[in-house]
Amino acid sequence: MNSSDVASRRKASTSPPSDLGTNATREIAAALNAMLADTFALYLKTKNFHWHVSGPHFRDYHLMLDDQGDQLFGMTDNIAERVRKIGGTTLRSIGEIGRLQRILDNDADYVTPDGMLAELRNDNKQLAASMRELHGLCDDHGDVATASLVENWIDEAEQRVWFLFEAGRNR
Repeated sequence: MNSSDVASRRKASTSPPSDLGTNATREIAAALNAMLADTFALYLKTKNFHWHVSGPHFRDYHLMLDDQGDQLFGMTDNIAERVRKIGGTTLRSIGEIGRLQRILDNDADYVTPDGMLAELRNDNKQLAASMRELHGLCDDHGDVATASLVENWIDEAEQRVWFLFEAGRNR
């Protein structure tokens, strides 16, 4: 091995860590980052409602929303790390979340418990729909690893929708 071989081995690789290709990496990373922004927005809204829920079903709703918030927060690191694994860059600030999020904030002073459940149900349905679009993009680019993760997140979102629907049924 000559000195130029040693020098070239010491240089950091500039190629992405994935074989997906530049376009796939760019498109999938962008979609994942939008989903990450939505997940953070939905996490904070879920915690907001968890903190402010009131009424006769307080304990049940409070605990359910805490569980759902934990589940959403638990997704965030996996989403961001997937972006990095394919060679993309991920969110860096609250401002970037605000620019990318598609889940609307709720800054109202008071929201009825039924209103909270309905809003979160619709937001989770919206998140699941965007995950399905991401899954299609992954399929188009042959990114089976991201698609596999997204399938589990869709299932979790559907479970949150189901729980919110059942908890919000008028008897």
